Amino acid sequence: MAVPESLSVAQARRITLAAQGFTDRAPGGATDLRHLRRVLRRVHLIQMDSVNVLQRAHYMPLYSRLGPYDPALLERAAYRDPRELFEFWGHEASLITTDLQPLFRWRMARARDHAWGGMVRIATEQPELVARVLGEVRDRGPVTAAEIEHDVPRTKDHWGWNWSAVKQALEWLFYSGEITATERTSSFARRYDLTERVLPRRIVDAPTPSPQDSFRALVELAARSLGVAMEPELRDYFRLPVAGARRAVAELVEDKVLLPVTVQGWRGPSYLHHQAVLPRWVRAAALISPFDPLIWERARTERLFDMNYRIEIYVPAAQRRYGYYVLPFLLGDRFAARLDLKADRRAGVLRIPAAWLEPAADREATAAALAVELRRLAAWLGLTAIAPPARGDLAPALAEALTTGP
Repeated sequence: MAVPESLSVAQARRITLAAQGFTDRAPGGATDLRHLRRVLRRVHLIQMDSVNVLQRAHYMPLYSRLGPYDPALLERAAYRDPRELFEFWGHEASLITTDLQPLFRWRMARARDHAWGGMVRIATEQPELVARVLGEVRDRGPVTAAEIEHDVPRTKDHWGWNWSAVKQALEWLFYSGEITATERTSSFARRYDLTERVLPRRIVDAPTPSPQDSFRALVELAARSLGVAMEPELRDYFRLPVAGARRAVAELVEDKVLLPVTVQGWRGPSYLHHQAVLPRWVRAAALISPFDPLIWERARTERLFDMNYRIEIYVPAAQRRYGYYVLPFLLGDRFAARLDLKADRRAGVLRIPAAWLEPAADREATAAALAVELRRLAAWLGLTAIAPPARGDLAPALAEALTTGP
């Protein structure tokens, strides 16, 4: 595309959606590894989360871009040789394409600066325990924490993170890159093994770039994935340090990989990737997970889509505005609605605790498109029925569309 001096928000929105894969052609038949790789080349990493009220977070970005696919494809790419993904701290806990592993070795080497307190304390105060745990993994791996935990008291000072000392040691070894996840159990627990026994040999033997070379490469990849962005968003994509990311942005601008542009209404410099595409239109119809890279950075989401989005999982039920696990619905190039969704697997029902219309959206068109998408989602999840929405200003229209639609 010709390099513009300024962009409208609508143009920036379409550039972003194209960069994120929402204008790519849908699979013509069965979805296979080629389609999965296409999405991964767009986003580079997928955030993980343990919440399973609808579907685990790492399965959803592929669904949003490809439609129904076999989740075994992602399991194969992440946990079967030759692995195309590995687990590490990218944007929070993430599945990252394996070719990027050398670019994260700076973070592994700086584990004492970046890992959180419990892990660092174990490494500092009980190095003999860490060495013993590493030996257990070397001798017995792949193993879960439960398989090698000893009679070591658990801390009770943080709800949800009451890890034993052995688990903390394992997570320290994971963060520092000595071990990695070879798979996840049915209860979503990591099964650990030595990194050299898990990743492809070509990755293990690849040279380690300097930290600044890594920052530059990761900022460039973030810019590809975002299309157009401000510096804090380029930094946030892979959670990079401020100074290193800013220097990388400056170097990429100097080399004309990033092109400075003005986006109307955005306060501060913005950068367009030199290979970004501006489509004439976007014809998306997709539910977006709270952990999708399209909406990771909430201030950016508000500027691009005029939608104030916050996840309310940790908000007391009485204080939630939209619901517990709320997914925005992308229709065209705008968010038209947001739905609180729950997979009631025992009953085989997709439940809709709430359905809300976005202010600028057309009620009937949105309800009709949502009904189609919800039927598709329910089938993908193996659910045989969809319950009518329980509340929300879109609930009546959506209930009717679900009843009368094809």
